[in-house]
Amino acid sequence: MTAGAAGGVDVGTGEFAGLTAVVTGGASGIGLAVSQALAARGARVAVLDLHVDGLAEPLAGFVADVSDGDSVARAVADVGARFGGVDVVVNNAGIGAFGTVEGLDETEWARVLSINVTGMARVVASALPLLRRSRHASVVNLSSIAATTGIQQRALYSASKGAVHALTLSMAADHVHEGIRVNAVSPGTADTPWVARMIANVADPEAERAAMNARQPIGRLVTAGEVAEAVLYLASPRSASTTGSVLAVDGGFGGLRVRPVQD
Repeated sequence: MTAGAAGGVDVGTGEFAGLTAVVTGGASGIGLAVSQALAARGARVAVLDLHVDGLAEPLAGFVADVSDGDSVARAVADVGARFGGVDVVVNNAGIGAFGTVEGLDETEWARVLSINVTGMARVVASALPLLRRSRHASVVNLSSIAATTGIQQRALYSASKGAVHALTLSMAADHVHEGIRVNAVSPGTADTPWVARMIANVADPEAERAAMNARQPIGRLVTAGEVAEAVLYLASPRSASTTGSVLAVDGGFGGLRVRPVQD
C-alpha cells in the first residue's frame, strides 16, 4: 500500500508526496511534461510506454503497449510490486489519424480505437484493484477538442476522442462510490514533437505553423506544460470534489469566435 493509501498527503514537499502515479505514453510530449510535473510535486512516477530508454530520474520506466491487454496487466502489476500501489492514473497514450470515413479502412479504425479508447479501459481495469486501496485515487484521461468540435479530415481521431469523453463520464459514475475520481483534459493543438513532425512534412512548414497559430484565439499553440498543469489540477488530492469533469485547455478554440487582430 502506498503512503497515500496509508495516510494523509505531505503537502510540505508537494501535494503528490507519498503517492504513486502511472502515466501512459509518458516518455515524450504531453505525457513527459505530465510525468515531470508530477515528480516535481512529490509523486513517484511510473512511465508506461513502448520505449522507456533514456528517461531521466526520478521517472521509472515500464515497457507497455496499451493495445495489448497482457502487456498492460504485466506493467501495472510491476508498478504495484515496485511501489506498493497506484494512486493516480493518467491515460495519455494515443495516436492520430487523418482522413474522412471514405478514406479510412477497417484495419485503421480498429487500430486507433484499440489504442485511443480501449487502451484507456485496459489500463484502468488493470489498475482498479490498486486504486481501490488508495485514499486519493484519481484517473485523468486525455481527450481533445476534436471530441466536441467538427474538424475536417479527422473522422476517426474525433470519434476516438468523443468516445474518451463519454468513457470518462461513465467511469466517473461507475466508481464515484469507491472514492475513485475520473476526469479528463481536452487540449487544443499543442506544440509537441508530434505536431512538429507533422508540420515538417508539409510544403511550407513556416507558413503552416503561422496558419496554425493564427487559428488560435490566443495567437499561439497550447504548450505541453499548460496541459500538464490542468492534468495535475484534476489529479491532485486538493481537487477531491471534482469528478466527471472535462477541462478544456485549448486557447479558446472551442468556445471563442474572435476577429483577427488588425495591425
